[in-house]
Parts: sequence; C-alpha cells; structure tokens
Amino acid sequence: MTSFLSNLASKKIILASASPRRQDLLRGLELDFQVKAFPIDERIPEEIPAEFAAAYLAKLKADAFPVDLHENELLITADTVVIDQGKVLGKPATEQEAFEMLKSLSGTTHTVMTAVTLKDQKTSITLEDEAKVTFCFLEEDEIWHYLKKYQPFDKAGAYGIQEWIGFIGVNSITGSYFTVMGLPLHLVYAQLKKWK
Repeated sequence: MTSFLSNLASKKIILASASPRRQDLLRGLELDFQVKAFPIDERIPEEIPAEFAAAYLAKLKADAFPVDLHENELLITADTVVIDQGKVLGKPATEQEAFEMLKSLSGTTHTVMTAVTLKDQKTSITLEDEAKVTFCFLEEDEIWHYLKKYQPFDKAGAYGIQEWIGFIGVNSITGSYFTVMGLPLHLVYAQLKKWK
C-alpha cells in the first residue's frame, strides 16, 4: 500500500462489486482489497429523481451487504447511471433495448452519475460525481457492430467508454473519465486519505 494511504494499513478493504472495471480502477490506487460481490435488486423507486439514482443504489448496496463488518473492515460500493433527457438508462435487458439506448445517445450529450459509498462500523459516507458525455452521430451499423462484438449488457446505458464505441463515438467529456468508467477515483482517494 502506498505511503499516501498509510492510515489504512490496519484496514481490510472490501469492494462489493463484480465489475472488472471498478476492480482495475481501485487497483490503480495501489490498494490491497478483497472482492465480495453479491446481487441486489437494482430497481429504482419511481419517486427517486434521476440525479439521485446512483447515490440511492450505492447506499442500498452498502446497507444490504450480507455480512456484518468487523472493526477493521472498510466496505466500498458503487453504482453508475446514465441519464438521457431526464431518464435513467440502466443495464439493457435485450439487444434491441441496447440498440435503442445507443440510438438515443447518438449525436447528443448525456449525463453519467457515479456514486460511491464507503462504510465501516462507525461511519457511512456517500460521494457522487457527474460527467457530461457527448457522442458523435453513430451509424446504425456501427451500433450493431458494437453490440454484437462487445455485448455491453452489463453496462449502464449499453456502453463502455473504454471500448470501441468510446474510441469512435465519444466527441467530448466534461468531468472525470473515471467517473464515466464507474469509479470517481479522485473523490475516493481524497476520502480514503482522511479515513480514521
């Protein structure tokens, strides 16, 4: 562990996420951690505004963690949502739904919200970050190529910015690239530095 996070030397960090992208990003902070992923119902209640959906889900994952935390354990959960014209785009259930999502994002700017909850026995903090992503116009055959080859059905909004569709389709980003990928590392690092 880096000396910048020596305050966490006695902590056992648990990342409750099956996302290989989040695992890779957290590894980039030179942290030792365990992965303990578990499924939850990710449906968002209708009364939750779109801009609070990621925070709601990140906190829900932390609160629903099925094992009591020990004194030296620190849990990290996260969720990312894509918001298009005020509507949350979750993970597509079908190939056709994924196509419709990307068709809607084509040539427009949408919002990506990622929230992270850090929780131990005494403290629970939820951080949020927002990025704006503008896509170029995508041809229908480009969308179908991406869907067939990359199968992005585990990704909010049906795309991963670090994949082919991001290479050819993303015109600009306002905000953190890592927030779009699924973990706002600058916020997580700043919070971990002051964790007691």
